[in-house]
Amino acid sequence: MISVNMAGINVYEVVLEGSEESFHSVTLSPEFYQTLCAGTNTHEWVLIQAFKFLLEHGSRAAVAAEFDLADLPRAYPDFVTSMQDRLGFTQLKQERGW
Repeated sequence: MISVNMAGINVYEVVLEGSEESFHSVTLSPEFYQTLCAGTNTHEWVLIQAFKFLLEHGSRAAVAAEFDLADLPRAYPDFVTSMQDRLGFTQLKQERGW
């Protein structure tokens, strides 16, 4: 299970629960949040989906303890488009002609 709690302004504590619980401090800037979903999802849901993406692309141990979500496209070039698909934003853009 993945849980998300606000820890500060634009900073969230993400907990990967299970036999090997891990804690992660993640920054999600308003600008990158807008890029990913334009406010159509909660910050918490965006982070849960981002962690699902990370776990599908690597091990739990490979997830850094602290990072900025906006840095992920450097390591994963398809991160933004994949996230927009996961969050339903791609479909929304198509339906509204954005």
